Amino acid sequence: MDVFVFDASALLRHTDNEPGADRIDEIFDAFLRGNAEVVVSAVQWGEIAGVQRKRFGAAEQERTLQRLGLLGLRIVPATGERAVRAAEIKVDRKLSYADAFAIDLAMDSPEHILITADYDFKTVADLAQIEFLPLK
Repeated sequence: MDVFVFDASALLRHTDNEPGADRIDEIFDAFLRGNAEVVVSAVQWGEIAGVQRKRFGAAEQERTLQRLGLLGLRIVPATGERAVRAAEIKVDRKLSYADAFAIDLAMDSPEHILITADYDFKTVADLAQIEFLPLK
């Protein structure tokens, strides 16, 4: 079964109904039918919270996180081991620390597919399966 790893940019495309939102809807439909799993790193989840709070304030941040949470995606904790691997990816591959958590999660298994709208992940495309959403 495919496991789709969302980074913050993918979920923000969904919440903002921007290019690629239809692909996120397809993935959620597959998840709700039991044909896929959907996960997000706790670090990426925090990034979504921060973006929503900055853009719209605390009340909308809470509503957005609640709506996304109702979809049933699994938030994967940022363990000490993941933090070290993310730091290594950040240094070795010149990727942001938050993004390094997403690629590390995608590297867990060949069935994991990172879904992103962030083309900075091109530098680590050799490490895991990555599906890039369309440009805006």
